[in-house]
Amino acid sequence: MPLLLTETDLATLVETRPLVDLMEHTLADFSSGRTRQPVRSVLRIEEHDAWIGVMPAALPGDAGTGLKVVSLAPRNAARGLPTHLATILVLDPATGALEAILDGRLVTERRTAAVSAAAARKLANPGAGTLALLGSGVQAGSHLEAFAAVLALHEVRVWSPSAERREAFAGSHSVAGRAPVRAVASAEEAVRGADLVVAATSARTPVLEGAWLAAGAHVTAVGACSPEWRELDGETVRRSRVYVDSLAAAKQEAGDLIGAMRDGGWSFADIAGELGALFAGAVPGRRDAREITLFKSLGLACEDVATARWLIGRARERGVGRTIEL
Repeated sequence: MPLLLTETDLATLVETRPLVDLMEHTLADFSSGRTRQPVRSVLRIEEHDAWIGVMPAALPGDAGTGLKVVSLAPRNAARGLPTHLATILVLDPATGALEAILDGRLVTERRTAAVSAAAARKLANPGAGTLALLGSGVQAGSHLEAFAAVLALHEVRVWSPSAERREAFAGSHSVAGRAPVRAVASAEEAVRGADLVVAATSARTPVLEGAWLAAGAHVTAVGACSPEWRELDGETVRRSRVYVDSLAAAKQEAGDLIGAMRDGGWSFADIAGELGALFAGAVPGRRDAREITLFKSLGLACEDVATARWLIGRARERGVGRTIEL
């Protein structure tokens, strides 16, 4: 009988630092070709301004097979519901039998931030510690936690369009007493002079301007997962050495990069490489202290399956979750 793990169950099992390390290994496998995974299949539901994505992956050998069904419904924010919801199914790779069902919302939240933290650990300048957060939602919080786990943060600034939400975020977050979070009145104020910039918004037009970026900054962009949406202006992309999680997916889904290409002066040929290739040592990273680096995240099924398999193992060790009869 398959194991059922709810979000409450999963919250007791996730640890940030091991997950960051797992994501680094998972993406190295992906970019080496050892993982089999198509680009996400998306069904758009225009009347509700929403979409549903199906994301299957087979990890190397018997490491795991599964799929995630994810939905994005921006109007859920007004309903008091998460805008991103998901379910992960883990299958026996030999038989296809269902091994486990996991609530995928928390997995998506935490693995996304873990991948970003792994990228920052590799690409940011040594000693980078001033973090600008654009956005004050779930991903802003998870990225703050993940970055704090691998970098010595000493200053955090947060901006979002809602003054009430950014003030609430600042009041409820800190980094182990070392880095108080300060709400600021504009995105520019957050970004100017920051070593690390995370754009985690629901914006459909740019909120980050490349002219604000300090030399040597590392940028993480996790919103704009649709080809017509953008968080970053073209100047941000043009000024940066760009890495992606999947080149194939970026060409179809990365609105920030597609928009920069349409603006002119940048093309997908300018991408430095996939993040997994960087982790595997197949492509170089930052070339000097003044170079601006950018990781454009879209999220991959292999990240979900690897995270799910890891959590299933921890759940069985600790007796968490319950089996169900279908």
